[in-house]
Parts: sequence; C-alpha cells; structure tokens
Amino acid sequence: MPLHDEQQLFEMLVLEGAQAGLSWLTVLKKRNAYREAFNDFDPNIVAKYDHERIEQLLENKGIIRNRLKIASAINNANKFLDVQKDFGSFDQYIWQFVDKRQKHNTWSSLTDIPARTTESDVMSKNLKHRGFSFVGSTICYAFMQATGMVNDHLISCFRHNEIAQMCQ
Repeated sequence: MPLHDEQQLFEMLVLEGAQAGLSWLTVLKKRNAYREAFNDFDPNIVAKYDHERIEQLLENKGIIRNRLKIASAINNANKFLDVQKDFGSFDQYIWQFVDKRQKHNTWSSLTDIPARTTESDVMSKNLKHRGFSFVGSTICYAFMQATGMVNDHLISCFRHNEIAQMCQ
C-alpha cells in the first residue's frame, strides 16, 4: 500500500539501508528492536544522536551492529529533515520519482521483478546528491516496493488487483 506517513517513510529508509548485503528477513526479525533503539524512528531525535549513543547502539544485540549503517541512519535523519524543510515533507519529495502515483507493474514471475529501475536510479542519484548514504539504486527500489511506490505483486497474487483498484 502507498505509504505517506513521514515517520514510517523514515523507518523504511533506515531499514532498507540496514538491509544492504543482508536478507530482508534478517531485518524484519529485528524491526521491533530497531524501533526501540531508534526512538520509533523519529528523525528529529535520531538526528541528534552523538558518539555516546552510537556506542550504545553498537552494543545492542537486537539490531545490526554495523558502525557505517548506524552512522548512515543518523546522517540520513539530518538529510531527511533538510528535505522536509525544502519540500514541506519528505513525502512530497520522494513521491516525485513516480510522478506522485503508484506505479503498477504486471509481473508474472518473481524472476521478472527487477532489482533496480530507471526511477530508482534517478532517486538514488538525487538522494546521494543531497548527502544521503546507503541509498544505492537497488536499495532505492526496495524502498519503493516497501512504501508502495510500486506495486510489484505478481499478477497472480490477490493483492495485485486489490491494491491497483484502491490506488486509482
């Protein structure tokens, strides 16, 4: 389903970055621990994390304890807030990459679903230009899937048509 809630969009941005190089299931199993560790993904709070807080997070066995990914979450919180100032909301900014409408794909097989697209390439480049990190094109496409910017349910899935009809 298309996601437009600012805090949830930030959550997906952090989780997709944390997932880099790992399975999505690994991150999903740690999602509740991430919510607790990262103050329910409030970018205003995460943006103020200091060295002491980073060290605490590196000791937290409930999350992926990768210094670069933790630093990225903090950096991206700051950049997220910058985007909110520039565009009024992160939602306004991020949905421009799909012309503010969910893109409906018609995949028949899981092997048809790409790891990246032209839209995710453009999103990645723009996010990097704004100073975001852990936002390669593949991560951006996964973000687009997780936030409902694209409907990648297979056409055989009952959710495909249901979501397509809800988003018209």
